[in-house]
Amino acid sequence: MNPASNLILVGPMGAGKTTIGKRLAKHFALRFVDSDQFIEQQTGARVATIFDLEGEAGFRQREQQAIAELCNGHGQLIATGGGAVLNEENRRLMHLHGFVIWLRTSVERQLERLAQDRTRPLLQASNRRHRLEVMAAQRDPLYAVCCDLVFESEQRKVAAAAERLARILAQRWHRETEPAPIPDPTQPPCTT
Repeated sequence: MNPASNLILVGPMGAGKTTIGKRLAKHFALRFVDSDQFIEQQTGARVATIFDLEGEAGFRQREQQAIAELCNGHGQLIATGGGAVLNEENRRLMHLHGFVIWLRTSVERQLERLAQDRTRPLLQASNRRHRLEVMAAQRDPLYAVCCDLVFESEQRKVAAAAERLARILAQRWHRETEPAPIPDPTQPPCTT
């Protein structure tokens, strides 16, 4: 068990980090923060615009600054962007300041959930399936390394998924007011 004052959701786009996260935040009386929205508020620009002007590298630098700032807070549920785990410092900070949950979902479910979404810069590709498969191959091992809990978010009903995850967290997450030490990376995460 990783006692922590924050819950942090990681996982690919379309896994339900925002929709499940809002419900969990309400259930546990936490402040909900979406890291991408936080970046947009800080910069006054949409994520897509930042990608256009600064490229992915520029966005990732801004993301790292946002994760560092958010992780210094307490009593939050932080929904991270799908690529936040690419940065080693982000993974370290998330371990240090939160109970990290990997919302794992299949590429099939992502394609279904993101079928109408045209706003995500990394999905602007002729072959969305291939793009998502490449990202999963790169990111899934990083989600696994930094998480305290793996939650399968394949369900179609958000309310049922959030309720199920809340029950699991009630048994496995101990909310602290002080940051927890970094967990032993040699220990595998819990899975459900």
